[in-house]
Amino acid sequence: MLREIFDAAVASADPGAAVLRHLPDKPSGRCVVVGAGKASVAMAAALDAAWADVDLSGVVVTRHGQGAPAGRIEVLEASHPTPDAMSEEAGRRILAAVQGLTADDVVIALMSGGGSSLMVQPAGEMTLADKQAVNRSLLASGANIVEMNAVRKHLSRIKGGRLALAARPARVVTLAISDIPGDDPAAIASGPTVADPSTLDDVHEIVARYKIDLPHAAAAALAACGETPKDLPAQNTVRVVVAPSLALAAASRAASNAGITPLVLGDAIEGESRELGIVMAGIARSVRLNGLPVKPPAVLLSGGETTVTIGKGKAGRGGRNTEFLLGFAIAAAGEPDVCAFAGDSDGIDGTEDAAGAIVTPDTLARARAGNLDARQHLVAHNSYSFFAGIGDLVRTGPTGTNVNDIRAILITRGGRQTE
Repeated sequence: MLREIFDAAVASADPGAAVLRHLPDKPSGRCVVVGAGKASVAMAAALDAAWADVDLSGVVVTRHGQGAPAGRIEVLEASHPTPDAMSEEAGRRILAAVQGLTADDVVIALMSGGGSSLMVQPAGEMTLADKQAVNRSLLASGANIVEMNAVRKHLSRIKGGRLALAARPARVVTLAISDIPGDDPAAIASGPTVADPSTLDDVHEIVARYKIDLPHAAAAALAACGETPKDLPAQNTVRVVVAPSLALAAASRAASNAGITPLVLGDAIEGESRELGIVMAGIARSVRLNGLPVKPPAVLLSGGETTVTIGKGKAGRGGRNTEFLLGFAIAAAGEPDVCAFAGDSDGIDGTEDAAGAIVTPDTLARARAGNLDARQHLVAHNSYSFFAGIGDLVRTGPTGTNVNDIRAILITRGGRQTE
């Protein structure tokens, strides 16, 4: 049941179908397609097929191993979550693609989660190594995605609206798939075609609060490059074509169709992964024992993007979903009739080969039988290895979309029965 709920959520976020629902009027001139993110290839392929009679070209970038044909649109592959040389090449090629356009031309920007690392153009005198160092520090800091992207935008020559400026005088239409709590298009893929509301003061505060190590060239770039664009041409438009709320609605329908009461707790939940696991275990216990806030059989659904704070220590293998689940399993302590699933809708939790995992009432017992200490694995941020050790990882492969995390906690019956 949990896997069916997750699959329904992912299926509802089909990138190609979403693009076709939101295409603008065809241009009188050329159409240049650019894009970055894990859903960019499917979006580009659908657009190319739909506009076979339009003078169309372009380039998009996705994660290594996830490329596929997209007709007349070139597909590049780069690294996620830390950029590589191909990320820098993608940034260069995408900026070049929007040069020399006219007011009769249109740029369609296809943006989705992962775009921040897949497409980079370091600001000032920064090197790729400087950019990689900043990214690693951000990922380990505990900052949320909006805060991380505010820093990235101010250290880039393509993010934070700068790609839209490069495309002038052409009209820019942005079609975005949201992986951001709150669905702010300025934060999706660090908003390369969207005016940036964050400021240099915001960035300095984030860097100080999370003790983010900035290389000398990065600190100098912040001082030299100034603010990101705050106003862009009025003719430009932005449409969020798929959002986490729609995926949770699909998950809710799947549960209802199975005779299970869904309760959607929100699509923008943030915080430390393991701590959210503890909170959700408490809610699940209340459902089972007291029928509050919903009577079983019920499923608690939530989305958003939690964080894992690594700090300066060495981390094991894992992602925010398996870390959430390990925190949940320890707090639930074998609660009868309670199972949980958490997975990244793109099919990749962190940098691993699993979307997430499943927790059942006997998770801890099976782990002890296999000499796996749940608390030690949690302290070491080694949640992937824990669930791999008991065979409870869920592997979907790359899904081609990204509406962030889907969490589902199933309570099959209630009461204070004695087990």
